[in-house]
Amino acid sequence: MSKIYSSPAAALDGVLFDGMTVMSGGFGLSGNPESLIPEIRAAGVKDLTVISNNAGADGFGLWMLLKSRQVKKMISSYVGENKLFEEQYLSGELELELTPQGTLAERIRAGGAGIPAFYTRTGVGTVVAEGKPVEVFEGEEYVRENWLRADLAIIKAWRADPEGNLMYRRTARNFNPNMATAAKVTVVEVEEIVPAGTFDPDCIHTPGIYVDRIVLSTINEKRIEKLTVRERESA
Repeated sequence: MSKIYSSPAAALDGVLFDGMTVMSGGFGLSGNPESLIPEIRAAGVKDLTVISNNAGADGFGLWMLLKSRQVKKMISSYVGENKLFEEQYLSGELELELTPQGTLAERIRAGGAGIPAFYTRTGVGTVVAEGKPVEVFEGEEYVRENWLRADLAIIKAWRADPEGNLMYRRTARNFNPNMATAAKVTVVEVEEIVPAGTFDPDCIHTPGIYVDRIVLSTINEKRIEKLTVRERESA
């Protein structure tokens, strides 16, 4: 069967259900699965646990699922500057598992590698370590972190071939490659689908074995989260 689907809605057909765990790629506004997220909103599934570095920005990305009250819990590392996220968390409407960014990436990587737990110095002696086992290695305390896995990973790549081999473009190669390995089903939206044999095997970032469904993205906005400028100095 072909891995290529005709639309984002078709690529998600049959894989969404209430209470599921979804990994969503992206770092800030780079590498977000911006065509797939609106289809999750349209499907109306609820009580979602979403694993993502952040929850989008006003009107963009995962913010849409917060706005529609479809997210029950976020597992994230950066939650600042999202007022809707803040409001829902402070009101008790949204659960949050705050995870240091490097730890979040490693928990996802561990999930893909089949490693149930690992130890890290990050978070020792802080609220991050509360309720977690702590052990001493070579005289230093380390907190145990568990893997992260998901029912579905939605990711964004630059190019794919029909087998699902992926290439990412620059900063979009953030959480996406690890998430592709750590879910039961991985759906990827891409800017371009190229013929088989196009890629040099050494240039493939995610092997096709991890990819279940591919769709051409319908939204490819290159947004700037914060535009900072300065006046040009006179000659």
